[in-house]
Amino acid sequence: MSGRSSTQLFFACSQYAAATVTAAIRAGRFGPRAEHRRILVVSDTSYAPEVGTPLDRMDGFECLRPDYDTVLSWNEFIQPFHPAGWFPREQDTLLWERYLRLAWDLGDGPVEIACESIQANPSNAVAKIFSESPVHVYADGLMSYGPTRSKIDPLIGTRVARLLHLDLVPGLRPLLLSEFDVAAEVVPTAEFLKVLAELADAAPAFTGVRGQDSPDGEPPALLLGQYLSAIDVLTPAEEEALHVRMLRGAVALGHRHVVFKPHPSAPAGWSRLLEEEAERLGAELTVLDAPVIAEVVYQRLKPALVVGAFSTALLTAAAFYGLPVARLGTETLLNGLTPYQNSNRVPVTIVDALLPDLEDAPAVAAWSMPDEAAVQREVTGLVTAVGFAMQPKIYPELRSAAEVFLSAQPVSVRDRYFRRRRLTALALPGALPSQLDFIPRNPTVRRFARQARTWQRAASRRLPGSSRVNGS
Repeated sequence: MSGRSSTQLFFACSQYAAATVTAAIRAGRFGPRAEHRRILVVSDTSYAPEVGTPLDRMDGFECLRPDYDTVLSWNEFIQPFHPAGWFPREQDTLLWERYLRLAWDLGDGPVEIACESIQANPSNAVAKIFSESPVHVYADGLMSYGPTRSKIDPLIGTRVARLLHLDLVPGLRPLLLSEFDVAAEVVPTAEFLKVLAELADAAPAFTGVRGQDSPDGEPPALLLGQYLSAIDVLTPAEEEALHVRMLRGAVALGHRHVVFKPHPSAPAGWSRLLEEEAERLGAELTVLDAPVIAEVVYQRLKPALVVGAFSTALLTAAAFYGLPVARLGTETLLNGLTPYQNSNRVPVTIVDALLPDLEDAPAVAAWSMPDEAAVQREVTGLVTAVGFAMQPKIYPELRSAAEVFLSAQPVSVRDRYFRRRRLTALALPGALPSQLDFIPRNPTVRRFARQARTWQRAASRRLPGSSRVNGS
């Protein structure tokens, strides 16, 4: 045990997360180095972590390593359990704290915790184990702008000292953990970009990818895969079709060189349809399967266009690197996300509201990142109303703001971002008329509707020219 006064435990499950919290450390957000022993605890919460590459073995990790005294693996510590599913029983938390202090040589001194999503494991598990430690939550994506996705134990929520987040949408304030009056604090963008630059310098070369070593130097369009079928947002077939649409959209805008960056967990065979479609369209497609984050690709390739569904990387491309961006599939996702409280809803909403549709060429050509005033005018009210509709019991104080926003919106906006039944259940503007609200649930009306459909099908079979009448 070192002679420093306290120990800071930093939990990270991705290179992007580790880069975010490292940038916060370098910016002085966690105090002087001399006062704290700093331990980075890496974890892999993917479906099959045993076949993946641990964060501390990825290319570029050595750039982050000097900021920590020790690097430990949470997966190894709790094996054979999965880090996303394991948490201690309430009566065992004191025993686990004693064991962790012994195993990690923490001594009896104070411990601070810096972690990601506090409502999910391993963050929630660690916050329970160190039941008296202050907690610093850092958010590395668009979900920080949305509501806390489930009610948090006040014994944990009241210990959260602050929410550190990247300024992905300047002018928009995070809603996450605001029910506990947690102060939101921006991780300096300049420091974050320095960390990303170090990761880019350490990454291996992308052999044969245009924009890096091609003779003409023409930058490619970059397509971002998210593996949405793994989280049941789309089916595998729907996600493959979405990637093909991205390719067609990029080619329609004049991009003949396209790079597809699949999600690290996505199946290897998913690129076949894209390759076939690229050949049909006469485009040059490169599948970039290097285990690097999208921001490294931005710096290496400087793409002419970045296309995705609702990835946080779209906003880092636009806000941090000034790259042209476009979205695709958000309208389908807004309609398909279930339940309405799905934590992906706010990221999809933000991307849909801010970024141009790939299949709208004039919008893509004319788009630029909105300034803070425009964001506050056009997006803040929308995100507030969506956040209330998602979690009205956690944020009852947002009702009046949601009512004001919804009252001022045309039907097209309300129908795009809100479901009529949800508005009706919450008695918000845009709800179904009260005299018609009984219809979807009325068994008599449902029975007559079924009979009407049966009669309609029977009548169509008797029409002249019907295939059944002609015997075909």
